[in-house]
Amino acid sequence: MLFPRVQNTIAASTCFEGIGYWSGRNVRVELHPASADTGILFRRVDLSDRPIIAATVANRTDIPLRTRLEAGGGRVDMVEHIMAALAGLRIDNCEVHIDCEETPGLDGSAHTVVEAIDRVGIRPQIERRKTVCISRPIRIEIDQDCWIEARPSPLGQTILRYELDYPAVPAIGRQTYQLTLTPETFRSNLATARTFLTEAEARHLQSQGLGEHASFDDLLVYGEDGPIGNELRYADECVRHKLLDMVGDLALAGCDIVGYVVAHRTGHHQNAQLVRKILASESESESSEGETTLRRTS
Repeated sequence: MLFPRVQNTIAASTCFEGIGYWSGRNVRVELHPASADTGILFRRVDLSDRPIIAATVANRTDIPLRTRLEAGGGRVDMVEHIMAALAGLRIDNCEVHIDCEETPGLDGSAHTVVEAIDRVGIRPQIERRKTVCISRPIRIEIDQDCWIEARPSPLGQTILRYELDYPAVPAIGRQTYQLTLTPETFRSNLATARTFLTEAEARHLQSQGLGEHASFDDLLVYGEDGPIGNELRYADECVRHKLLDMVGDLALAGCDIVGYVVAHRTGHHQNAQLVRKILASESESESSEGETTLRRTS
């Protein structure tokens, strides 16, 4: 049986600031330590009642191109990069204060969040982290070109793989990336991978009044020949960013998921569907006698 790790929080409060992609507003985010079993909580400090929004899949609502959480009369958009940084560094308990309805875009990656955490460090806690171990395949399939699946993995590891395919944009093309998720691999291989979209997608969003304050310096905008006015940090930066998003979306499970997760041309919506199905399967297994779908340790 897998022996679950201890929980972690940050050692002290830290902060960062930036401009929201969608609103164009200046946004300040403060990360504060939290006690064990708190989870990740967003607090809208700009609203009079300062609502708290738990970062769980139950509070997720569908919206294009980003992950939104809503609860208690408050909402916060584009949480996936903050969630990825916290989950990637194995920070389980943290209160995130934010003075806007969206997180700042920063450079389109989780790098600034990781830097803010590194300034104060990470503090282990006594309590153990809840862990769900995948023991049979769990699949979400839209069609043969869009699916995500969680499978059992060896040695109690979390292994993530993404298969990207942009046939209409040869500069992106097909990219595949896989890694065993640890704080070290997250820092080295995913944290600095930036958001990307095509020039046509960017123009369409701006025509709708969205992303008007974002520039080619803030994320990767692909033209026919590659990123416009920007340079890649990795030759396969696009697929790495898809894995970064996956880390953030899977964190909405509120527990460690031990398994081999493979995705093919999916996005935030399918990631969340998989989380819901994993949690539902766990609940079913707990209520079934003599039939185990998932093994849970806590």
